[in-house]
Amino acid sequence: MVNRFVLNGISYHGKGAIQEIPGIIQSKGFQKAFIASDLDLVKFNVTRKITDLLDENNLAYEVYSDIKPNPTIENVKAGVAAYKASGADYMITVGGGSSMDTGKAIGIIINNPEFEDVRSLEGVAPTKNPTVFTIAVPTTAGTAAEATINYVITDVEKKRKFVCVDINDIPNIAVVDPDMMSTMPKGLTAATGMDALTHAIEGYTTKAAWALADCLNLEAIRLIAKSLRGAVENDPDSREGMALGQYVTGMAFSNVGLGIAHSMAHTLGAVYDTPHGVACAMMLPIVMEYNAECSGDKYKNIAEAMGVDTAGMDQAAYRRAAVDAVRALSHDVGIPSKLEALKEEDLDFLAESAYADACCPGNPKDTCVEDLKELFRKLM
Repeated sequence: MVNRFVLNGISYHGKGAIQEIPGIIQSKGFQKAFIASDLDLVKFNVTRKITDLLDENNLAYEVYSDIKPNPTIENVKAGVAAYKASGADYMITVGGGSSMDTGKAIGIIINNPEFEDVRSLEGVAPTKNPTVFTIAVPTTAGTAAEATINYVITDVEKKRKFVCVDINDIPNIAVVDPDMMSTMPKGLTAATGMDALTHAIEGYTTKAAWALADCLNLEAIRLIAKSLRGAVENDPDSREGMALGQYVTGMAFSNVGLGIAHSMAHTLGAVYDTPHGVACAMMLPIVMEYNAECSGDKYKNIAEAMGVDTAGMDQAAYRRAAVDAVRALSHDVGIPSKLEALKEEDLDFLAESAYADACCPGNPKDTCVEDLKELFRKLM
């Protein structure tokens, strides 16, 4: 079996990493940046950390901020029009998954205009050309979109999210600076951090998992378990640990896929606008219990990476310990375990949508619509 692994060409890590950006631009000879960043980041002067650097170096740019937390087809289409009108010749995405996913779709369509309807990008689209040159600057430690070949767009009309997987969408350069994450509120830090943990655990247990990805995902689990509680309290070292942990799993899960915790989270986001990280955090221990019988000894490794001493535990005990450790972390950082918006009459649509989601086939245990309904019901 041949395993493919796709990574950024270059990435920069650590406090002050954004200082590298002007030199990158100047070395490439670019003339004008299209900065994709959501409105709140602009409002609270987070995006300004990047625009100030460009101003100091007399580098031209235009900011596009018509981006929702769950970016829509309409956001992407408006962004494509704005990019064309701007005269930009490269892109900087500043934000969490929403900004970076919007930027990925815009950049792909600019260089592959036959996909301008956006919906045709779903799944593994046969794009021919790489995205416009992109520098990705994450402001959350969660989605790792700066390191992945994936992005997710919401189809408001059909009340669904769709996953796009394309090696042409990966940013050319990732700049992972924990100082860009220091202003994240506690709730967002917790939610995005649990999203990263879901990436690592699902990537470690997915059907396509293999040795290289496993090494990265286990280390990501260890980093996140060690760092997330402190990051929520804005401890600088913990922020740095989370910035690294979410990137490490991004390299891995991008190449091996995810499972039904993500399928179900995508559906909850599309129907109820549930923040993606919150939805992942609520689903992860439920899905882990469901998948336990197909996990071999991997839950022992997960439990140990989460800080559990598994000495003397049998298989049932270490599997339970792994799930309990995830639940405890989620609880400690303030994630709810129930979704009040969830309605019995929505279960059929939710389960069918999750079953059709691109992440579903990667789940280690084969599932069905009825099983997914029962898993959703556990949130009620």
